[in-house]
Amino acid sequence: MKRTIFIDFDGTITKVDTCAAMVEAFAAEGWQEINEKWERKELSTQDCANRTFQLIAAGIEDIAKLMGSMEIDDTFKEFLSVCREKGYKVFVLSDGYDFCIEAVFKKYDIAALYYANKMVYDQGFQIQCPHFNDSCGNCGTCKTKLMAGLKEEGSQAVYIGDGYSDTCPARHADVVFAKGDLYNYCLEQGIKTIHYDTFADILAYIV
Repeated sequence: MKRTIFIDFDGTITKVDTCAAMVEAFAAEGWQEINEKWERKELSTQDCANRTFQLIAAGIEDIAKLMGSMEIDDTFKEFLSVCREKGYKVFVLSDGYDFCIEAVFKKYDIAALYYANKMVYDQGFQIQCPHFNDSCGNCGTCKTKLMAGLKEEGSQAVYIGDGYSDTCPARHADVVFAKGDLYNYCLEQGIKTIHYDTFADILAYIV
């Protein structure tokens, strides 16, 4: 069977959400309210991030050091290797930041195609959203639109995720592996899903 596999980054490949780790480490009070508005879809990812960045007291070196402490799922690299052996196309789709992904991938010597928001630093942080969907306006990176364009013809679209930015693409995948908020959402919305804890659980389904 041909498969195109789409994987969230924060909290899925990584053990913790790198964006949340940045905020918890460096942001002043007030970020919780901003994040809650984003979860309620009252703010776009871009607005949420840029408002939160105004509360962050850190430089790019501080962020790089923090990213150096991030850990990934212990079986992700094995999962990636098996996918390549089987000829599955794999794409990482993130509503997080390219800087964080690059840092973590470099640490673990991972080479994988990814799509994410661009984090820009010039005496302060902001994000740019090259994969924004004007017709929706919620996420900085429209994973659903990317899935439609990247899915190999005739292949099964597999989505793996854990959070709020994964709810829309989960509705458009053929198979969904979920945990955390995404799993709860799928249960509430009647979306067929398979619960997982680590990529080892997913390997059992795709080998």
